[in-house]
Amino acid sequence: MVLASDVRFATSGARMNAAYIRVGVGGCDMGSGYLLPRLVGLSVASELLLTGRFLDADRAKTVGLVSDVVPDDKLLETGLAFAAEMARASPMGLRLTKQTLNALIDAPGIDAALMIEDRQQVMLLETGDHKEAVAAFRERRDPTYSDQ
Repeated sequence: MVLASDVRFATSGARMNAAYIRVGVGGCDMGSGYLLPRLVGLSVASELLLTGRFLDADRAKTVGLVSDVVPDDKLLETGLAFAAEMARASPMGLRLTKQTLNALIDAPGIDAALMIEDRQQVMLLETGDHKEAVAAFRERRDPTYSDQ
């Protein structure tokens, strides 16, 4: 489930592995064979899925599995602060960005990626939230989005 998260934080004492291979079954299970290579690359994913090797938090950050390593007592605070930062963005912008990221991970090339991104931007330029963001910028205030 963690692999399917958009952003991941870990505490300094975190340890993680893909244990399936260690219990007599295949290393790929529950989407790990799909998600892990997209997050850390095929070489690191192969290392982890073929051995069940544990990663500590620092290595997880180094290979891109987590965005940051934080003290144990700051994990919830870090997650909530990140969510609050995202909540300051346009709801439609967030939704379409997530859709676009998911589509682009399997895009056949840069031309297709640019077309998908262009579609997103054209759609968002026509929203009330875009107009509100421009007005708020000009008026030097925070935008108030209506999700329309």
